[in-house]
Amino acid sequence: MTETLPAPWQRAATGANLLASDGTLGVTIFEEMTTLAVRTGAINLGQGFPDEDGPAEIKAAAQAAIAQGSNQYAPGKGIPELRQAIAGHQQRFYGLAPDPDTEIIVTTGATEAIAASLMALVGPGDEVLTFEPFYDSYGAIIGLSGATHVTAPLLAPDFMPDLTALEDAFSSRTKAVLINNPHNPTGAVFPAEVLQRVVDLARQHGALIITDEVYEHLTFGVRHIPVATLPGAAERTVTISSAGKTFSFTGWKVGWLSVPEHLVSAIRTVKQFLTYSSGTPFQSAIATGLGLPDSFYEDIAVTLGKKRDILSGGLRAAGLDVFTPRGTYFVNVDTSPLGISDSVELARRLPALVGVAAIPVPVFCHPEGAERTRSLLRFAFCKKTEVLEEAAARLATLRDRL
Repeated sequence: MTETLPAPWQRAATGANLLASDGTLGVTIFEEMTTLAVRTGAINLGQGFPDEDGPAEIKAAAQAAIAQGSNQYAPGKGIPELRQAIAGHQQRFYGLAPDPDTEIIVTTGATEAIAASLMALVGPGDEVLTFEPFYDSYGAIIGLSGATHVTAPLLAPDFMPDLTALEDAFSSRTKAVLINNPHNPTGAVFPAEVLQRVVDLARQHGALIITDEVYEHLTFGVRHIPVATLPGAAERTVTISSAGKTFSFTGWKVGWLSVPEHLVSAIRTVKQFLTYSSGTPFQSAIATGLGLPDSFYEDIAVTLGKKRDILSGGLRAAGLDVFTPRGTYFVNVDTSPLGISDSVELARRLPALVGVAAIPVPVFCHPEGAERTRSLLRFAFCKKTEVLEEAAARLATLRDRL
C-alpha cells in the first residue's frame, strides 16, 4: 500500500503545533486566548500588539502618500525611497552597507521575508535549526518547505543556549539556522559570543543564517548585535526586520530583508509569487520613520522598559518567578512557586480568574521542550501605562484566587 504523505497545509499545521495526533485541526493559541479575553472582558496581554499608534509624523506621511496618488503596485523589491532608507538605517546603527538596488527587498512584514527565504533556500532532506522556544510561524514555514525542524534549547533563567547542545544540534544536513534576536518569546538578547558561535558552526557545516531582528530597537541596557556584523557572517546571512514593532504600526505589514547579492534572485523568485508587492503608501511612510532622530529610538526603549517594570511588579506580587527580559516586549514567568505545573491549563483559567490573558510558553515548543517549559507563561507589556497598571493590580491578586 502506498503511504499517503501529509498535504502542505498539514505540514504547516503540524509545524505550528496546531494538528492533533488524530488529525484534528486546532486554532492558534493567540486566537484561543483572545477569544477568552473578549468573552470575559479580560485585559489581553497575550497577543503582542500595541494598543496605541506610533509617531504622528509617520501617519501623516502615509496620509500624504495616499493623497498624492501612491496607491498602485510598488516595484516588486520595494520603492526606491524605502530601500535607500533601509540601507541608511543599517549604516547608521550598525555600520553595514547593503546596496539598496541589489541587496535589499521590501516584504509584506517580516513574516513574508522569513517565508520567502526559507521556501527559496531549503527543502526536503534539509534541516533548519532554531532555538526553542520558537515563534510558531517558524515551525509552520519549515514544515511547509518540507525541511526538518531541529531545535536547541534556551534555558531559564536567562534563556541562553547551552553551547554544547547547540553544537550537537548541527549536522551534515543543516541547511539554515533561523535566529530570532532579540528573542520572542523569552526576551533574551544574545551576546556576541553566542552569536559568533552560531556563525562559526554555520560556516563549519556550510549552513546559511537567517536572522529575525524585528525587536532590534527594543532592548534594555544591552546593545543589539546584528549577526551580519560578525566575522564570517556577511556572505551567508539574510538579515530580516520590519516596521511593526519599532514604530507600533503592526497592521501596515512593512518588512524587509538585506541579503548578499548572490542570494537575492532565489528569494525574489519566491517572494514575487507570494504577494509580489504591497502597501505602497505605507512603504513611503516607513522611509520617513527610519529617518527619525536617535532620540526617538532611545525614547521608545526607555518607555518600554518602564512598562516592563510596571507589569513585572504585579507578577512578582502574585508570587510568580519573573524572568526579566533584556529585549522585546514580553516577560516570562514561572508559575511553579504557586504550585502550578501546567501553564496551558492556567492560561485558560486566567481571564476569568483575574481578568488578564497570557500565552503559555509550551505552545512554542516541540514535545520535549514543552515539558521543559510546562510551568512558564508569557505576558506582553506593549500596552498603555494605565492598562498595565490595572493588569498588574489584577495579577497581584492571583495567589489569593487560586
